[in-house]
Amino acid sequence: MNEQEKEKFSLTHQSWSDTPTNSVSQEGEISFLSHFGPPNHNKKMGNMATEIVAFLLAISGWILVSSTLPIDYWKVSSVDGTVITTATFWSNLWKTCVTDSTGVSNCKDFPSMLALDAYIQVCRGLMIASVCLGFFGAILALVGMKCTKIGGAETTKARLTVLSGIHFILSGLCCITACSIYAHRITTDFFDPLFVAQKFELGAALFIGWSGSVLCILGGLVFCLSLSEGFSLRADYSYRGSASFVTTRNKHSKTANSLHKEPGQPTRQFGRNAYV
Repeated sequence: MNEQEKEKFSLTHQSWSDTPTNSVSQEGEISFLSHFGPPNHNKKMGNMATEIVAFLLAISGWILVSSTLPIDYWKVSSVDGTVITTATFWSNLWKTCVTDSTGVSNCKDFPSMLALDAYIQVCRGLMIASVCLGFFGAILALVGMKCTKIGGAETTKARLTVLSGIHFILSGLCCITACSIYAHRITTDFFDPLFVAQKFELGAALFIGWSGSVLCILGGLVFCLSLSEGFSLRADYSYRGSASFVTTRNKHSKTANSLHKEPGQPTRQFGRNAYV
């Protein structure tokens, strides 16, 4: 066997020795990724689930807050100490009504906005602001959530999610403030011994508004917890474990192959486009 045949035999033996190592490393990479996946993948799925729960809480609260605005029973006339009830008085932010014993209701809208009591005007403004803030918060949440395909990069989507959380928190605070101011006026008149006019009690709309405010605040707080995701590095979302695993196996295989080379064997280097 001459020198050329020996060189050809050694190169063929080297190529066959390299093939199982590379295939095993690739199979190990595929099996590792298929069974375990990148470590940040599970974290991202958990963040998506958290954002979905927060979105459901905030939207449910915003729906309750929006339904509070047109509900009639913000305050209902008290029957404390009354033996025979001939009529029931109730009102909201827009009108006052009376229902007689036969079930017939007569309502009257407030004639002038400037002639209204100050607390009713404040409650109107706060409730309208609450509905508007919740609406814009819902739009920002849909754009910024990780389960949607719009919004741009991960950093931008996380910041939009935090901004939507702030909108929902402000929406809940506006609604809870309006309901509390209205309820404070009712309780103040009810427990005032010098107040001789018709006394009222808390209506169902106030409790619905308080419930919706709590849900909005909770959903907004959960959205704001994703603030750290908005400033995390983009490299945190890349997975480098499998690459290092394959690199280590290749290094060992190359070291083992270099040890089997003969001293007189020429070193051949191939470019990156040698097999193209």
